[in-house]
Amino acid sequence: MAGKHTSVTGSATPAPPRFADAQGGSLTNHLLIAMPQLLDPNFAQTVAIICEHTDKGALGIVLNKPLPMKLLDVLSQMKLEPTSADIAGQPVLRGGPVHTDRGFVLHRPGGQWDHTHRVSDTIQVTTSRDVLAAMARGEGPSDAFIALGYAGWESGQLEREMKENAWASMPVDPRVVFELPFEDRWAGAWRLMGIDVERLSTEAGHA
Repeated sequence: MAGKHTSVTGSATPAPPRFADAQGGSLTNHLLIAMPQLLDPNFAQTVAIICEHTDKGALGIVLNKPLPMKLLDVLSQMKLEPTSADIAGQPVLRGGPVHTDRGFVLHRPGGQWDHTHRVSDTIQVTTSRDVLAAMARGEGPSDAFIALGYAGWESGQLEREMKENAWASMPVDPRVVFELPFEDRWAGAWRLMGIDVERLSTEAGHA
């Protein structure tokens, strides 16, 4: 796994992340759903949104693994003060095992931020400090949350893992990203594909 991306938790002015344009056959703006037999502790029973996928590799953010910390902890590191207990108590996700000190804010479109990557018409990723300052004031984009770290795949790696049946994929459904409770997202994504994951788990166990 590889990649160089900016931090929203550092004190220095961050540089824009180097997101590339999607190519044909790209899984950009797709969800990766871990197959039941995927036992890697970083990815077992995870759902990840692919923000970028080109011939140079892929970058994704895991959507269903909350950390034992809250938005207050992130804001405090940046010397930002939340204006309400609800803001302070918002969950923070573990976006992946790479650069876990770096933050990615997933949100619906809205606002003008210094460094924003458009995943689709309904989902954007911002990596600049200004979006967190706005969230602290209660003025951030709607349905926004922060993930620390990301999942990265080198050139050809994600394609190999798909062929090895480690992942299923589907076009992004914003309900999985913004609405379903974290603990329901893995099974919920399978349901959206018309699959009973408990039955699939049993079948995989006997394979």
